[in-house]
Amino acid sequence: MHPYLPHLLADIAAAHRSTSEPPQQHEQSLKVHFEEIERWVAGEMEEHTLGYYSGLESQNFPPPGQFTQKELRIIWDAFSRMLSSWNASLDLPKKMPLHIKYGFMVGMLNKPFMVVDHGNIGFDYCTGYAPGCELKEYCPCLEIWNKPDLPVSG
Repeated sequence: MHPYLPHLLADIAAAHRSTSEPPQQHEQSLKVHFEEIERWVAGEMEEHTLGYYSGLESQNFPPPGQFTQKELRIIWDAFSRMLSSWNASLDLPKKMPLHIKYGFMVGMLNKPFMVVDHGNIGFDYCTGYAPGCELKEYCPCLEIWNKPDLPVSG
């Protein structure tokens, strides 16, 4: 086992969103939710990164080549649970190798992030424009972009 793995897992566990706040009334929390949406649409929400909110820093994650596949899976699962505590998820293609997913996972810490109390913020890195997609050969849109144009009937 990589000697840094227990420390990294402890940091990820500590980055879970606190659930110690008392639950709000549904009506009040829904009102707050819509106020947040209105402020976000108006560009009034200050954007911080996931790292800012969680306390995790991307530079504290060693390169993926230092971990075994099993260790990468453990880190991925722990990070996914932490994301879930923030009502967020990372959706990457199943065929993408874990060491590449790890890079996207760590990169999330530097991306703008909006904390939500309702719903889920999903990160998938796909812009729909396959030629410039960060996912490269794993882009789910690539197959559609590479299809020859269908003949137009008229």
